[in-house]
Amino acid sequence: MNEISITFNKDETKTFTSGITIAEAIKGFASKKQRKNIIAARCNGNAVDLATQLTNDADLEPIQGDSNEGLEILRHSTAHIMAQAVRELYGPNIKIAIGPSIEDGFYYDFDVEKPFSPDDFQNIEEKMAQIIAARHTFERKEMTREEAIDFFSQAGEDYKVELLNEMEFDTVSTYQQGDFTDLCRGPHIPDTTWLKSFKILRVAGAYWRGDENNAILQRLYGTAFFDKKALKKYLDRLEEAKKRDHRRLGKELGLFTIQEEIGPGLILWQPKGSLLRHLIEDYWKEQHYRNSYDLLYTPHIARQDLWKTSGHLDFYGENMYSAMEIDEVKYQLKPMNCPFHIGVYNSKKHSYREFPIRWCELGTVYRYERTGALHGLMRVRGFTQDDAHIFCRHDQLEDEIYNILDLNLHVLKTFGFADYDIYLSTRPEKYVGSDDNWELATEALRQALNKKGLAYELDPGEGVFYGPKIDIKIKDQLGRSWQCSTIQVDFNLPERFEMSYTGDDGAEHQPIMIHRALMGSLERFIGVLIEHYAGKFPLWMAPEQARIMNITDEQAEYSEKVYKNLRAAGVRVEKDLRNEKLNYKIREAQLMKVPYMLIIGTREMEDGKVTVRKSNGENLPPMSPDEFAQLIESEVRDNRV
Repeated sequence: MNEISITFNKDETKTFTSGITIAEAIKGFASKKQRKNIIAARCNGNAVDLATQLTNDADLEPIQGDSNEGLEILRHSTAHIMAQAVRELYGPNIKIAIGPSIEDGFYYDFDVEKPFSPDDFQNIEEKMAQIIAARHTFERKEMTREEAIDFFSQAGEDYKVELLNEMEFDTVSTYQQGDFTDLCRGPHIPDTTWLKSFKILRVAGAYWRGDENNAILQRLYGTAFFDKKALKKYLDRLEEAKKRDHRRLGKELGLFTIQEEIGPGLILWQPKGSLLRHLIEDYWKEQHYRNSYDLLYTPHIARQDLWKTSGHLDFYGENMYSAMEIDEVKYQLKPMNCPFHIGVYNSKKHSYREFPIRWCELGTVYRYERTGALHGLMRVRGFTQDDAHIFCRHDQLEDEIYNILDLNLHVLKTFGFADYDIYLSTRPEKYVGSDDNWELATEALRQALNKKGLAYELDPGEGVFYGPKIDIKIKDQLGRSWQCSTIQVDFNLPERFEMSYTGDDGAEHQPIMIHRALMGSLERFIGVLIEHYAGKFPLWMAPEQARIMNITDEQAEYSEKVYKNLRAAGVRVEKDLRNEKLNYKIREAQLMKVPYMLIIGTREMEDGKVTVRKSNGENLPPMSPDEFAQLIESEVRDNRV
């Protein structure tokens, strides 16, 4: 028999007989203890099952069960096991669609006569446990596309047949565990007993292939881990996330509301939410002014021709709202602010001496989102971008990116985000501009990250069509990642809008444009802040810093005087002068996450003071209203970077 050469972990090479499985080959390199955690492998860069036979020389890299890739394989396999359980419980009339792994879990879509309910979850989980105990192996089989179409047609799996009819491959793969077969690329766990800990979490409706013109399917969401402790930790985090849900807290704290009669995805900011937003916007403007940005304001609509020139109608047309006619000319709501900033630039001639030009805007944009995708502040139809565009020369690009990173991380730190992941996204398959410009921009991004001493991951091919980018994903108190900050280099729009400046050689040159957002969507960022702090904001951004409470009506007049004086001193203070028991007022203020309570009784009124109580129950010595105002000012100064 033929012999093949196998290199393990790019380190050790050995010779084996052709036809050996990956699992058997790994035995020649790794101890039994080491093999216990290997769930699959990469063969010449491709993820495959351990049962895969090797007939040619190969480079093998093990995929560990405790890695992100290993967890993804486990969860994908769990989706198959859940689909098998549903089929066995509900019979052949049920049709299965797709079941991928997703962040933190997996889902599977089903076409069923009767919708699932949470009451069904236990039955499905019990059936899954039986399937796991049977120790079914995941067996891969390849067949021609025509054979697969015939197989799934006979099984009545219309959704699989539809997918197969659109595939361009001549050969496809299926996986079978027990008597359940699914169309799948793989890889999977060696057998069902590798699944130790899983949970079905919820059910939701989902349009087939995300198209609202298609059938609504039942989507079962679940998660899986290799051990029970990890599952419990995740479920505990889910419970904590429910308590922090910004939609619930937004209503309870009087921050914002969404009303069907006004429109889904459109936010109504209530007084306290408006004040919170105002504080954030003021801080944002202050920081930009200190960093030599100039503020712009631009319209909400523009002639449709502008969006044709910018390319948004071609690339984002489906996310834009329909055109309206004004004086027989078509206008559209803006999905982006960029063309307006270019309009300001093109309103006059520019010299190389003016660069860099830094313009910023809190610009509200409008993008179409399907109703099913809307989610509180996180996914809306009208939102405000903390937008900025920098126009610079080629020799200034790296320094400008460094300066953006510096400001970006400073602002995130002030809001309480010091943990984040950074990604450098490079040229995609379809792109505009010269290779030289792409290389210049990518290297400038890379060098700025290195100069700043920031660790980052390369995200190959994930740049936007007009240039490479840096993405920063912040992590909240629960360790969840949120995409907020982005820095994008753009050669496309300067060319489309014929932007130019006069260089030191007297000739006309094209500037480089940098798109930049620190918080991204202001609505989404505030939603993240609400959940990060569970509604208990740092004092500097708390919409209500203190609440005055009288013990009896006798102190009402003095309480009003204290209220006016503190407001005049800039303290964000409210008053509760109702004829209620003090403990009731205190409890209500605590539920509203008010940092300080100012209690006024007869003694405080006679001494011209207030008794200060923190939301955690700690009491401070009595002090005058002026002293309390100084306390607030000092704490805000210390806690806002």
